[in-house]
Amino acid sequence: MSHPFKAVSLSFKKAPLAIRELLSLDEAACRRFLHTLHHDLGLSDLLVLSTCNRTEVYYAAEDDRSREIILALGDLKGRSDVGSFLPYFDLLLEADAATQHLFEVAMGLDAQVVGDLQISNQVKLAYQWAADADAAGPFLHRLLHTVFFTNKRVQTETSFRDGAASVSYAALELVEELTADVANPRVLVVGLGEIGADVCRHLAASKSFSDITICNRTRGKAEELAAECGMRLVDFEDLVPALKEADVIISSINRAEPFFTRELVDNLDVLSFKFFVDLSVPRSIAADVELVPGVLVYNIDAIQSKASAALQTRLAAVPQVRAIIAESIAGLQDWAKEMMVSPLIQKMKASLEALRQEELERYQKKATPAESKLLDEATRSLMQKILKQHVLQLKAACKRDDDGQMVELLAELFDLEKSGLPA
Repeated sequence: MSHPFKAVSLSFKKAPLAIRELLSLDEAACRRFLHTLHHDLGLSDLLVLSTCNRTEVYYAAEDDRSREIILALGDLKGRSDVGSFLPYFDLLLEADAATQHLFEVAMGLDAQVVGDLQISNQVKLAYQWAADADAAGPFLHRLLHTVFFTNKRVQTETSFRDGAASVSYAALELVEELTADVANPRVLVVGLGEIGADVCRHLAASKSFSDITICNRTRGKAEELAAECGMRLVDFEDLVPALKEADVIISSINRAEPFFTRELVDNLDVLSFKFFVDLSVPRSIAADVELVPGVLVYNIDAIQSKASAALQTRLAAVPQVRAIIAESIAGLQDWAKEMMVSPLIQKMKASLEALRQEELERYQKKATPAESKLLDEATRSLMQKILKQHVLQLKAACKRDDDGQMVELLAELFDLEKSGLPA
């Protein structure tokens, strides 16, 4: 693809959770980072995507700017040692590779839980932030709208999104497995962001749990979800007694430092076993909490794809999804090629119009107003037919990857300067 589109990716494939959480970004940080990349580094077609599994920057630049981007990320996060994290990043320096990667991320192919629905919404939000920052150029606009159209095709034409094989559903399956031998397990969900709320809905739909309590720092949101799911609500100020009662604590608290510390959990006086499931990035449960006797901690990396029927159905649909992506990328490539020859088309149009006006001036002096109008309409129609034929031939040559000779021929035919024309 003839476009300087590139990507820098830090994801679960190469970077452990301990590294990812250090460089994760919330919405405010993403917006600040966009401003820095756009205004300080002069990058365009920008997309900053940060989830529990990845922090990525997509950008357009003729040269490799990945090191500057990573250093800017380190500055934003106050990590002067960010240079030591370079081996964890993937650099996609060709437009084809960067574009393919974004499609696979947005569709949920490049996810810990294949087909994760949440990532498509996260990509939409990232695109909105880019548009708000005026950091999305024509290529990114076209690319993202193609991604969204592809997502709709995947949704309607395949079984890739069937079932509930998401991170939140994987958490449910893990909790079911952990409490298989516990009679009427007591579950406490703390933090009701997107993932936490989804976990609650899965728990409510499951026949394995009937004693579920939810807690959120903002009570209003918790009240709505409690009413929706038929769950018990506890105020954040009363969290400690609820922690003591629970067999399973699922945390999706969004904060920079762990909320559940060893000191806090030590004071719970665990008598048998307690399971802590941490869905947050950065982690909301300190690593040394597991040193407390009777406590077992499972973080986001421990939540693996379960061999469920829904997941197997999704895996079977992967080839069909990849075929749809290939069709979308082919169409995007055709558009990109046509954009490259757009300056030539505009120059051809201007050249023909100049000739038309020159000839009109010669004859309109002798013509009546009616004849002058007829001459104008006839010459305009003739010019458009000539231009259309050449444009169709040029676009056909672009699709055959044979536009170079055609560009040279048309430039010579219309006596156009070569500056600004595609090489």
